[in-house]
Amino acid sequence: MITYATRNVLPPSYYHYIGKDPLVYRTIGQQFARAADKFGDNDAIVSYHEGKRLTYSEAQKKVDLRYVNRLHVQKYVSRQIDRMAAGLLKLGLNRGDRIAIWAPNTLNWYIALMSAARIGLISVAINHAYQTPEMAYCMKKVGIKAIVASEAFKTQNYYDMLCNIVPEIRNSSDGIIKSSEYSSLRAVIMDSEKDYPGTFKIEDIMSLGSNKDLADLDKKSKFIQPDDPCNIQFTSGTTGRPKAAVMSHFNFVNNAIHIANRTELNEKYHKICVQVPLFHAFGIVISICVALEHGATPVLAAPGFNPEQSLRAIVDEKCTIINGTPTMYIDLIAKQKELNLPITSTEIAVTGGAACSPQLFRNIKSTFGLRSVKTVFGMTELSPVCFHSVKGESEYQVTETVGLLMDHLEAKVVDQQGNLVPFETPGELCVRGYSSMLEYFDDPVKTKETISHDKWLKTGDQFILQEDGYGRIVGRYKDMINRGGENVFPKEIEDFLSTHPDIIENHVFGVPDERMGEEICVHIRTNGKSLTREDIRQFCKGSIAHFKIPRYIEFVDDFPKTTSGKIQKFILRERFNKPASS
Repeated sequence: MITYATRNVLPPSYYHYIGKDPLVYRTIGQQFARAADKFGDNDAIVSYHEGKRLTYSEAQKKVDLRYVNRLHVQKYVSRQIDRMAAGLLKLGLNRGDRIAIWAPNTLNWYIALMSAARIGLISVAINHAYQTPEMAYCMKKVGIKAIVASEAFKTQNYYDMLCNIVPEIRNSSDGIIKSSEYSSLRAVIMDSEKDYPGTFKIEDIMSLGSNKDLADLDKKSKFIQPDDPCNIQFTSGTTGRPKAAVMSHFNFVNNAIHIANRTELNEKYHKICVQVPLFHAFGIVISICVALEHGATPVLAAPGFNPEQSLRAIVDEKCTIINGTPTMYIDLIAKQKELNLPITSTEIAVTGGAACSPQLFRNIKSTFGLRSVKTVFGMTELSPVCFHSVKGESEYQVTETVGLLMDHLEAKVVDQQGNLVPFETPGELCVRGYSSMLEYFDDPVKTKETISHDKWLKTGDQFILQEDGYGRIVGRYKDMINRGGENVFPKEIEDFLSTHPDIIENHVFGVPDERMGEEICVHIRTNGKSLTREDIRQFCKGSIAHFKIPRYIEFVDDFPKTTSGKIQKFILRERFNKPASS
């Protein structure tokens, strides 16, 4: 009998990691109630920049208004989950309705998310940097019925922007909006103490529900099923319109539980410094939902990413875990070198959202005196993590892979015809299991393109799967550079250049070339040292193949990023001007 071993060929790259902990069948509301029962005195959320905090028991405490005066309720209870949930029901929202949250990281963002989940609404996480046309698109795409919005953030004035989209808001005397173009929209709820014409304040919604409404919440929540949709994530599109990925309670709760265990939250009480935006799956799942399983505390360092605020939150709140994207860690390390704050509490860093170079891993660990750096890998449509570091890994596993396949998931790597390739062979990563999104909202064509009839979700990532269940990302297919017939993935060059002692960040992309089809361009940010293009070329020679050495080399002070910390390479391409001397 001929076997793979006798033929000296690796078996096909398919792996199923069963794991040791079973999946659970719970909603986010049930998961929160469980946390409130087990960890009631722990802080459920700390908004460091607002000076606000709520314990798990306070966040869901039911208060009898007969024994508490109105002022006391406003001061201590107005932001609690059940009162917000009861008010939303009183406003006329029902199970399955979509409620948008358009705001930076605040305590009320957290309350709005949990309140929506409590009563079966579908929260729609809106990028707080979106401009008016982008928000208008989202509102129409998913039929938003209510919007919770902050007053403003940076240059954004959310009320004025919403009124530009729906002029009827200003003339809505009773707060109930009637718009012919946005017929689904019923109400705008402002996170503000000011009165904005045609809107409700959050405290107005908090006061709508009676004691009977509060008592009825448990009855109504029994009809919510774990398989129901709970959240819509607009994918960060670099070309075309973003797609609306619909996620379920089952997706989020189970992915969060297994992330929590691999992040070692089950070993002690942890505080998590949250640097990522809450509208992103990194914020909702890896930061908020993860905390529920073991009573951990997310700490919102700032409304948007601010490295100094993150460092001060870590020190003052004694955070043990840091969450962030690679670009955030680069800035965090630079700021810590400048401030040299007395950070002694940190133990673990979690990085995800983009590829992280081995050198950056080492820099994160040494700068913050960590015992572990965890990498998470996945995509929004996978809830979002499908590979994650585990405890006790070797340095190779930590720095050269994206971790071990998550519990209860299957992975395979296929060629362009959909056929399995052998282990250690590049191909497209496909994943199947509990974490796959339900669909792209109202887009069956895109859904079928992404999820096959046999439930495999195509990630679009060029990937190498190992026999031990670990994976290595080669790059996104859409980022691959075809230079004169040679396929080059930017990540390989980026990882190599990051080992240069004076380079703190670099990003590689392809640009059009008449002769080669595409040429390689790199933008580099240094630590202040003066480097020349020839210095970079000499550094590359003898270490990477000649065709991988960038032809175009530019030095920059910063990079265009999304609000979730991802580099916008398409903007770099658009800005590229071919040097006349070339």
